[in-house]
Amino acid sequence: MGRNTRKRRTPLAAKVVAGAAALAVGGGGLVWANFHASAHEEGPAHHRTRSAAAQVATIDCPDVGQQLSGVPDRARGEVDGELATMDSQITEAYQRLATTRRAQAGDPRFVQNTILGPLKDRRKAIIDRIQLEIDRAGGRADDNLDQLAGCQGRPAEQPQNGDGQDGGGQDGDQNQDDNGNGAAGPVADDFIDINDVQPNSRASENGLAANGDGGSTGTFTTDCGVNENNLFNSDNLIAAPGVDNGAHHVHDYVGNQDNDAFSSDEDLANADTSCRNQGDRSTYYWPVLRLQDGTEEFDANELGGGAEGNVGRILKPAQAELKFVGNQQGDVVAMPKFLRIITGDAKSFTNGDANANSSWSCTGFEDRQVTDKYPLCPEGSQVVRTSNFQSCWDGQNIDSANHRDHMAFVQEDGGCPNGFQAIPQLQVRLVYDIPTPTVENGQVRNPYAVDSFPEQLHKPITDHNDFINVMDEDLMNEVVDCINSGEDCQ
Repeated sequence: MGRNTRKRRTPLAAKVVAGAAALAVGGGGLVWANFHASAHEEGPAHHRTRSAAAQVATIDCPDVGQQLSGVPDRARGEVDGELATMDSQITEAYQRLATTRRAQAGDPRFVQNTILGPLKDRRKAIIDRIQLEIDRAGGRADDNLDQLAGCQGRPAEQPQNGDGQDGGGQDGDQNQDDNGNGAAGPVADDFIDINDVQPNSRASENGLAANGDGGSTGTFTTDCGVNENNLFNSDNLIAAPGVDNGAHHVHDYVGNQDNDAFSSDEDLANADTSCRNQGDRSTYYWPVLRLQDGTEEFDANELGGGAEGNVGRILKPAQAELKFVGNQQGDVVAMPKFLRIITGDAKSFTNGDANANSSWSCTGFEDRQVTDKYPLCPEGSQVVRTSNFQSCWDGQNIDSANHRDHMAFVQEDGGCPNGFQAIPQLQVRLVYDIPTPTVENGQVRNPYAVDSFPEQLHKPITDHNDFINVMDEDLMNEVVDCINSGEDCQ
């Protein structure tokens, strides 16, 4: 399915957020929240009975997009646009949550009545439109989607300002419960000393290399630089084509140089590339890392950047290693041109870890991998982000309604599920020079964090990676031949 739209869609809710966020910006940072939040907030029930000022850290909404299947091709563009509007509604609701702490302290029903209730109504209207668009295009919409309209407040693990005394938000001054970084996260509990991570403890096959001693053992490495051309935007061509700021966070791009929400397949095929091999016009992109040191970046007051809580100095990787490997059970077949793959989940903090995949480590300690913490690396060691993509393809589709069903991970035996074919597995390893944050007395200073949707609170588990194959036929055949013959090529 080609993507040929150039119609710019900016969801109405995003425009509302822009105006509201502009009111909250001051002193070089956005006062997004005045509370702590942890990556383990499903804990004891008493966390849910705190005072109104302390109990709700963020908004947890069912991910409608991941529940979609069977959306006809001619309805995909409209459905993707509706889902992008839904994301903007959550962002707007989160901004409202983060700037009304005093009102929440005075009214235990404020969040439900003023934020969550109206959000449910708006989400229900979009779900109705999605169902109508699917039906009009000849598909059959799931009648149970309405059950996904309601959202919940996620509790914070720690109270703010001495167990519930509000001191900031819309009517007050910023306190220090955001660690003084002007953003809702990360917090001290999001970090771990790499020495405290057990070696070989990450057992999920999703994070492991697809190839091994048998099968197709070759490799192909493509060198596309580290975004020396400063190509950044907060679009997402895969998940929100044709929608401005569809990601609500900023991406690094290497490879294809015409990658934004409005790029058609033809645009991608004719674009320049940063890859050394000019036959590789593929697009490789991931959310930027930022050092929250008070730096005002080019996007400090823009949507996707500081206006949505993504603040601080953007850190480019010192190394970006892009490698394709094989399959344990046998040969791989060529990827189709314009195949789209998303690995990891930008909403894993609220969605759960079913699709979480990227992992974090330190150079010299890469037998220790962690998904839900940022590593604190010793002197002389660098931070490492790793993503090993799904490597089983359904043999038919370059995309799917939820952008996942056309791809699968290898099974425990290294083979693909029935009906799927093994393709070269993309492995992305990003290495960063980052000063180690200081964690003392439950506070973290000068933390680094991945850009995220505002309500995801910059949790490390939300890291993800995206790929569109735009290799020419000759190069893709070379990749396959190298891998199947056991050679290491570049």
